[in-house]
This record gives sequence, C-alpha cells and structure tokens, in this order.
Amino acid sequence: MKARVPTLLFAVLLSSSAWGGPADYVFLPSVAYGEREIDFKYGVASNGDEPRLQAASLGFGYGATGWWFTEFYLKYEREGAHTRFDAFEWENKFQLTETGRYPVDVGFIAEFEVPRNRAEGYEFQFGPLFQTEFGRVQLNANLLLKNVVRADEENGTTMGYQWQAKYRWQQAFEFGAQGFGEMGRWNHWAPTAEQNHRLGPAVFGKFNLGGRQAILYNSALLFALTKAAPDRTFRLQVEYEF
Repeated sequence: MKARVPTLLFAVLLSSSAWGGPADYVFLPSVAYGEREIDFKYGVASNGDEPRLQAASLGFGYGATGWWFTEFYLKYEREGAHTRFDAFEWENKFQLTETGRYPVDVGFIAEFEVPRNRAEGYEFQFGPLFQTEFGRVQLNANLLLKNVVRADEENGTTMGYQWQAKYRWQQAFEFGAQGFGEMGRWNHWAPTAEQNHRLGPAVFGKFNLGGRQAILYNSALLFALTKAAPDRTFRLQVEYEF
C-alpha cells in the first residue's frame, strides 16, 4: 500500500478537479477596456515513471469595461494516447485600483468551472491579485481559494497561491521566475509532505503587430519543492490580442 501512495497523490493532485493543473497560469490584475483576446494554454507534468499528464485550454476574452474582463475557456487533457474534453470554464477578472496610482495594483479573480465528469463537482475559484514594480522589476502575488461542491468524494474550500517575478529586459524577451502552491484546506493545511509547491525559471514577451494587435507569451519550467508535486511541469501561454 505504501508504494502506491506517491502514485495516488500524483493522480489526485493533477486531476482536473484538483489544484495544480499543468496549464495553470499567473493572473494579472490589469484590465484593458475593449480588448479582445484568443488565449491558448498548454502544460505537461511528469513524475518519475508515471505517464505524463498533458492539459490545454482555448479561450476567448473581452474587456467589457475598464474594470471587468470576462473570458470563456474549453479545457482538454491528455494522458497516454487519449485526449478528451475536460471542462468548461468562465473566468472574470476585476481591476480594483487604477494602474500605477498606488504602490500596489490590486485586482480580483473569480472563476467557475463545469467538468465533463460531474462526479468531480463544480469548482469556484476566487481571490485577490497584487502587482508592484521597482524600476524594471515586476512582482506579482495572488492568494486563491477554491471551493468544490457536489463532488462524489470531497467538498470544501482549499487554499493556494501564485507568484512571479520578472525583469523587463526588452519587450520581446523578459525573464524571471514563477511559482505555484496548494496548501490544502483553507482552515486546516495539509502536512508539508502532502502540499504541492513548484517553482522555476520563466520567460515572457510581447510582439506588436500594429494597432491593437499583439502576440504575448509566457512560459515556465517548474520543479517540485515537495513530494506531492510532480517532478517537472512545463507550462506555456500564448495570447493574440486585438
């Protein structure tokens, strides 16, 4: 039974209804009114000799107001040779402070996800988003809560975080680091060995195409800090803004 524990933890933590999907990305607090985007995300996680888990999503978003950005996603996952539709997601981001007016920009994220497998339950993720800058250095930190309801196995609210640091070397290429973590129940954290913490180097960039059109990318290679996290996770996000 003990030999199966790491495998079971890996499967649970990487399932679509759990925290820490390989295609996760860092939320930013800013909103641009009238901006439309097509957003593609991809990630792959590996853990020893276990089969790799791949995940991807395709979304369309719109800056409905100067403080509200809404986006719809279709999410897919692939394990071994099988690719399948995984979930539908509706994301809403709210900009709470004027960009650059205060030392820290503040936003709020709220997501609702309906999985293909209803036994996994419905997910609602929400939390504050923070960003600050020092010269060419940009820092982001987000505290997130996720509530799962109507799941066959487990319901309740868990806590996680995201962070990133990047140096704005030039618009087409910036570099830094990203990190993601999940601590378990918000009011009763899991033992450290069962928490999921990952971090690693990241790159970012933007290519202007004229007018409001641009292509943005960011990517990271994350490494496990705890036993419950996958050994390596590669994640990529590409956006077309217009």
